[in-house]
Order: sequence, then structure tokens, then C-alpha cells
Amino acid sequence: MDSIGRYLRRTREARAMSVEEVSRATRIPVISIERIEADHFDDLPGEVFVRGFLKAYARAVGLAMEDVLARYTASRRIALVTPLPIAAPARRTQGKRFGVAIAFVLLLILFTLALSIVLRPRGHDMPPELADRGQVDSLGIAPLA
Repeated sequence: MDSIGRYLRRTREARAMSVEEVSRATRIPVISIERIEADHFDDLPGEVFVRGFLKAYARAVGLAMEDVLARYTASRRIALVTPLPIAAPARRTQGKRFGVAIAFVLLLILFTLALSIVLRPRGHDMPPELADRGQVDSLGIAPLA
């Protein structure tokens, strides 16, 4: 059984279509079609795009989309089962802890600033020496006499 790329290339050539004609019909870049025909699916943008490209390619050369996708899935089954590395979550935990620490420090600074504004001395809390000089304006400042 041919690989999916060779199968598509053979079908395209049997229909006497060039890569450029398939590219125009599908709006898939020529380089992507060449990568598909060479079975270099890892060089393409992503799994969703690959499946879309394969559907469009199959439609352009007159193949059943389901057959093309089934062949692709069968050829990629091993790659889809590859386990993820175990060390990756440890970095994410450290990053989350660092972010929480920064957020806590920022909240502490904001709380201290708000508390200092609320507890700021007002005009009625002025020492008697300044209060004897006259009226105090709305900002708590006594006019000079």
C-alpha cells in the first residue's frame, strides 16, 4: 500500500494535473502540496490544517475524502499515541507560583496605598499650634497670616 503522499501524487499525475493547478484549485500553497506529496506532514501548520488540505486535495483530484482521511489516519496512528514528557508540569507549577507571588506583592502594595490614603490626617486632627492661626481649607492647609 502506497503512503498517502505517493497515492495523492499518483492520482494527480494520472489526471494530468500539475502541482500549480492543484494549488490554484485548492488555494493550498505549492510548498504545502509538495510537503503532502513527500509525506512531510510535520512540516505543515497543524493537524487541523493537514486534514483540511487533504480534503481539498482529494476533492480537486476526484478522490473520496473519507478514503484519503482514513489512509492518512492509518499512517499517522503511531505518531498520535506518543506520550507527553513527564517533566513538563514541574515548570508550569513553578511559573504559577511565581505569578501568584507577584500578584500577592502587588495586592499588598495596593492595600498599603489605600490604607495610607484613608488614614491621612484631616483638618480636625491638626496640632493646636496650627489650628490657632485661623481657618483650615478643605485640604487641611492653614493660610499664612
